[in-house]
Amino acid sequence: MRVAVFGATGRTGRLVVERLLEEGHEVIAFVRDPSKILEGHDEKLRTVRGDVLDAAAVEEVVEEVDAVLVALGHTKTSPKDVQARGTQNIVAAMRRHGVRRLISLTGAGVRDPQDEPKVVDRAITGLLKLLQRDVLEDAERHAEIIRNSGLDWTLVRVPRLVDGERTGEYRAGYIGKDSGTRISRADVADFMVRQLTDDTYLRRAPVVSY
Repeated sequence: MRVAVFGATGRTGRLVVERLLEEGHEVIAFVRDPSKILEGHDEKLRTVRGDVLDAAAVEEVVEEVDAVLVALGHTKTSPKDVQARGTQNIVAAMRRHGVRRLISLTGAGVRDPQDEPKVVDRAITGLLKLLQRDVLEDAERHAEIIRNSGLDWTLVRVPRLVDGERTGEYRAGYIGKDSGTRISRADVADFMVRQLTDDTYLRRAPVVSY
């Protein structure tokens, strides 16, 4: 399968690219700075330089692929709505070119109707609204765009991300029902890649955690 990865140079995005290559997929990594990703160590990897806020650049990549994985994040220089605006461009391009499968990463602060948040979960959300309101609102808007896209989407929600090896042993559930407080980036990448060939969470938004 040929897969586009947006956010490919981030701490999780890099691992998504690596996992895709391990599984034998062809990867087009859409990046602002190609020097941050090692092109050439695998013949199935190609990097394309561009900005996710540039709709034309996004479309050129999307028209070549079978599926899209998104791991967009905020940097010191990115606009506060980068995730939502970038997602709008990706969704529009996918619709235009008939690309159906979309898997996107976001934080567990984004709520789902199947969640049953406990007191501690509400407290964490309160802190996010206090300390990172712009980031949370951008993530929520990005999720809304995806849910209304009409595509075959999966929103992969995560709690605190940590460094660590890929274990392949984690759970996917909903806040307050079957969710923990942390997950390694490597295992998040593993789960995201698995969704390419698994429709268990089609049009769903599981929280992946230990």
